[in-house]
Amino acid sequence: MAQEMSGLISRRGDGSSLELSPSVVYIEACENFQKQSYRNRCRFYGAEGVQTLSFPILHEGGTHKIPISEIKIDYKTPWVQQHERAIVSAYGMSAYFDYYKDELFAILEAGHERLFDLNLALIRFFIEKTGIKVDLRMTQDYERDPQMEDLREVIHPKRPDTILSELDLEKPYFQVFAPKYGFQSNLSIMDLLFNEGPDSILYLKRL
Repeated sequence: MAQEMSGLISRRGDGSSLELSPSVVYIEACENFQKQSYRNRCRFYGAEGVQTLSFPILHEGGTHKIPISEIKIDYKTPWVQQHERAIVSAYGMSAYFDYYKDELFAILEAGHERLFDLNLALIRFFIEKTGIKVDLRMTQDYERDPQMEDLREVIHPKRPDTILSELDLEKPYFQVFAPKYGFQSNLSIMDLLFNEGPDSILYLKRL
């Protein structure tokens, strides 16, 4: 995913408050599927610490040469129900879980055929609920534009992720299991949403 920061936090004319202008964000829609990446998984904070949810995909003759937009989801196992149980176990006691769970679970239960469509539905859901100002676009070709920040390979579950700490942006917020394991970063945005609800955007503005 490449991101062009066309607008950042800006001050109103009277200088009294801040508002967030949209950023243009490109979702990479033309790459080949990357195995063992965040393209079909996420990290969440459960009773046993940080855990992973992954969407199973169909391996029809291998996936390394298949465009990400053509990867199909495998529904032979009841992973939707398993994922929902895991999410309930992790966030059932969080302050805003009941406000968002039905819409989130409706997306998981919609039966999307392709991974890209499921991911896009989830991204749009979290953008809307957190209040992030984004002009979301899909790439038309796989290319590298020197005028845009290329983030396609920056974050990967198999490599150390120190981006937030290096930029001094690793700020804690309330988490249900923090008293047991401490604050955990680099999680799915659902962790922030379920714990902070409509204040999620205030947390993101403070970063």
